[in-house]
Amino acid sequence: MEDINVQELKERLEKKEEFGFVDVREEWEYEEDNLGALNIPLSQLPHQLSEIDEYKNKELVVHCRSGARSDNAKKFLQTKGFSKVRNLIGGIMAYRELEGQG
Repeated sequence: MEDINVQELKERLEKKEEFGFVDVREEWEYEEDNLGALNIPLSQLPHQLSEIDEYKNKELVVHCRSGARSDNAKKFLQTKGFSKVRNLIGGIMAYRELEGQG
């Protein structure tokens, strides 16, 4: 599946659309600022797959600060059978930048 850009994510969050949403940053980063996603740090992902099992065949958006860690998360999840994983291009930094323009 194609990755998702901040504009599309923002519109979908505003419409309260249903999709899996995971923030793979560390807890302290999540506490500082988050978009309301489930927080599973990248290092914990292999141990917490059961928390997102329901999204194996549904859309699952992953994000981090800039898009690098979530890209790794996407690749890992795909090896575990998650078929519709999308990485947020530019991460939360790009999302907040978009909001600043609004």
